[in-house]
Amino acid sequence: MNKLIFSLLLTAVSFTLHAQKIYVTKTGQIKFNASTALENVAATNNQVDSKMVDKTGQIVFSALIKSFRFDNQLMEDHFNENYLESSKIPKAEFKGFITNASTINFSKDGKYPINVDGTLSLHGVSQKVTAGGVMTIQGGKPTITGSFKIKIKEYGITGLYIGEKIASEVEITINCEYE
Repeated sequence: MNKLIFSLLLTAVSFTLHAQKIYVTKTGQIKFNASTALENVAATNNQVDSKMVDKTGQIVFSALIKSFRFDNQLMEDHFNENYLESSKIPKAEFKGFITNASTINFSKDGKYPINVDGTLSLHGVSQKVTAGGVMTIQGGKPTITGSFKIKIKEYGITGLYIGEKIASEVEITINCEYE
């Protein structure tokens, strides 16, 4: 009897695991903009790793800080050495859920509004983040776009020019095409 119950349980778990699809990208894009009237402070990272589970809405983003590219090399150096200290804290991560994942039909092309709740870990500090965005399904492949804002000082990032040449609030934009 115990073997029968175990076998049924194993079959149910196996079916559940097979029913979910995990989408992946290693070429996602994150941009940030902390520009002010005095200075253009913006960078792009095109090497973002992300995984998403269709049924649960679980989503994870991971980005190496040193992979952010600026138009100005000196600004990039200051960003890595003085502000984000990328040699000490090399990675930023977001772990969370698309809270309305059940409203998305992954087998039907279209645009679906999404809401994401999770935790952003940046510069060794983790904070709750809520963001909105759009998931576009085309040919069975999802793309997520969205943006949100964070306050630099809430992540323990300090520096002489924050609030002057560098905005105290940063806009982060995400664009990930999944396979």
